[in-house]
Amino acid sequence: MIKLYDGGAYLLNGNEILADTPEVLQEVKAKTGKDITKEEAQKGTIAYGILEAHNTSGNMEKLKIKFDQLCSHDITFVGIIQTARASGLEKFPIPYVLTNCHNSLCAVGGTINEDDHMFGLSAAKKYGGIYVPPHQAVIHQYAREMMAGGGRMILGSDSHTRYGALGTMAMGEGGPELVKQILSQTYDINMPQVVGIYMTGAPKRGVGPQDVALAIIGAVFANGYVKNKVMEFVGPGISNLSADFRIGIDVMTTETTCLSSIWRTDSEIEEYYEIHGRKEVHKELNPADITYYDGMVEVDLSAIKPMIAMPFHPSNVYTIDEVNANLKDILHEVEKKAMVSLDGAVEYSLQDKIRNGKLYVEQGIIGGCSGGGFENICEAADILKGKYIGADEFTLSVYPSSTPIYMELIRNGCMATLMETGAIVKTAFCGPCFGAGDTPSNNAFSIRHNTRNFPNREGSKLQNGQISSVALMDARSIAATAANQGYLTSAEGYEADYGKYKYHFDSKIYANRVFDSKGVADENVEVKLGPNIKDWPEMAALPENLVLQVVAEIHDPVTTTDELIPSGETSSYRSNPLGLAEFALSRKDPQYVGRAKEIAKAQKAVMEGKCPMTVKPELKEVMKVINEKFPQAGMGNVGFGSTIFAVKPGDGSAREQAASCQKVLGGWANIANEYATKRYRSNLINWGMLPLVIKEGELPFKNLDYLFFPEIRKAVEEKDEIIKAYAVKDNQLAEFELTMGELTAEEREIILKGCLINYNRV
Repeated sequence: MIKLYDGGAYLLNGNEILADTPEVLQEVKAKTGKDITKEEAQKGTIAYGILEAHNTSGNMEKLKIKFDQLCSHDITFVGIIQTARASGLEKFPIPYVLTNCHNSLCAVGGTINEDDHMFGLSAAKKYGGIYVPPHQAVIHQYAREMMAGGGRMILGSDSHTRYGALGTMAMGEGGPELVKQILSQTYDINMPQVVGIYMTGAPKRGVGPQDVALAIIGAVFANGYVKNKVMEFVGPGISNLSADFRIGIDVMTTETTCLSSIWRTDSEIEEYYEIHGRKEVHKELNPADITYYDGMVEVDLSAIKPMIAMPFHPSNVYTIDEVNANLKDILHEVEKKAMVSLDGAVEYSLQDKIRNGKLYVEQGIIGGCSGGGFENICEAADILKGKYIGADEFTLSVYPSSTPIYMELIRNGCMATLMETGAIVKTAFCGPCFGAGDTPSNNAFSIRHNTRNFPNREGSKLQNGQISSVALMDARSIAATAANQGYLTSAEGYEADYGKYKYHFDSKIYANRVFDSKGVADENVEVKLGPNIKDWPEMAALPENLVLQVVAEIHDPVTTTDELIPSGETSSYRSNPLGLAEFALSRKDPQYVGRAKEIAKAQKAVMEGKCPMTVKPELKEVMKVINEKFPQAGMGNVGFGSTIFAVKPGDGSAREQAASCQKVLGGWANIANEYATKRYRSNLINWGMLPLVIKEGELPFKNLDYLFFPEIRKAVEEKDEIIKAYAVKDNQLAEFELTMGELTAEEREIILKGCLINYNRV
């Protein structure tokens, strides 16, 4: 089904793979008649060509990328624009789309959500952007329909910014990376490795894109096979997939922790653009006749079965048949894994989901950027035709990912079919994917064609003793389960009369409702600032020396951004930096905020020219120990703040708030064994925080200990590979070492200045 190569591989003429061996180039020459080096063959990837066209550095090893377009949603665009405004923003230099699909219900916090929407509309007018009102489209569907194009690059402030199936290399990053583009700066990375995803065969009846995606995620996540790399989809199997099917796989590549994705394109994608009235943006993309990939994943589409990602991660995958055949054993294994994620905060059991020897689920959801596509919903309707979901606990909600899709489902009758079953059809909305819509009851089990199933993503609150579970499945098997009134069912072999539906895109829907400035800025427009919209607080430059208190210690194998700053209803406060920060780590370490605030008082005193020991008396003893070895450390050259330790933080969302909330609470650093994603590490850097790494197994400190970093500013300036630090323990200093990894000159300067705002401030 899925095969991973131990090393690199050559792809010949798009349909023959040769594993990289000492003799392979001789074989390549024998088969093609061409004498080529590995370095030359690496340039044959689709990814290389697109990156080269967007690189401004002149050095393909050290890229400085300028994107063609930007997109953000209503959890992130206020902070991004406020940051850019503080740096002298006058006009968006490239098309920037502001969608409203995350907090569009406006259900929490009084007027603050709609205030942010009005901020977005006024900013689009003032700076020359595009504004998509609530309920019109989820961010990624609008981008597919109206922004993507062959050979383009798009940067979005949402982790699932993926349009590779349409020939567009797209990346999801934290807000500061978009700020850089808005200020005509660059996205700086080393040339990423490219891994080929070679597809053969065709999917079986009842198998959908989510099934293929989950199978791939299960094969590559834990071993980091594609981490921070580009996934390039090639092979003859792609021709057997519709555009919608490819899109459904592609959006889930984020869950592999890859950097980006790109697919070979063909007449199927050309037709997609033609349907959307944009045929001219199509560009046929293929790898060169001889192409080298840094890794290779073979995917036999015909061997993939309906899958389920059990709680609490998209990589926790099984076939649905496996779950049904080994129900008790698998549920027990899921419970054991869950207790690691839940820290024993609540009692957790799935055994009560077994009814009459079958797994019963209380909720099904099909929607968002991964599930709300036209074909997914049409085939779900075909499976459910003539059935009903019952009048018991099980419910089914369907969210088409855009109003044009919604309209076509009305016209072709699929909407009526779904509603006749008892399903509820709703507007385009991302809420169920991040904990702000369709929250199930306590202890309920939900199956969803969405992107993630992290703890709390369904809206439960561990701190209140509430927990429910989400499993990821394809729309087809969700529909089959709904047809069986909540009993887990694979769509493979399920009797259904699948129709052939032709999609017709109604462009008038957007033309009549979306504000498009056409790139024209109007300086006379005043940006509307609701009472919750606050400026970023003042942030100090990196001092000569640092005293940090460890205020949270997390030993989970992976810490998600949702655990660093909860998603869901708390996101309503995202436009108030200090207000949102009150929720930081609240579902992981409720004492974090109070502890961080206490040590932050010392830094505030320093910035006001006062003695920090007057507000934090225990620092007197800490400094006494430090001064025995470092007598020069004192007033005027020491900064104070907090840090956290986590084994592997940053999996999941691109939201910058996972880092910025720590920063506004006085955070100066993270200490980790490794960082789960490039985007989280970048968020730390852009908020002036040190992305420190300590070797696994070496932890010379514990929670609430003080750490001293002598000459830390000099270490950053002089590019020291080793950062020396000291734990203040038992009235003495215990030395240990950390690293920060590679930093660009700009990244070092951002850290030295204290944050991106300070770096850009005019």
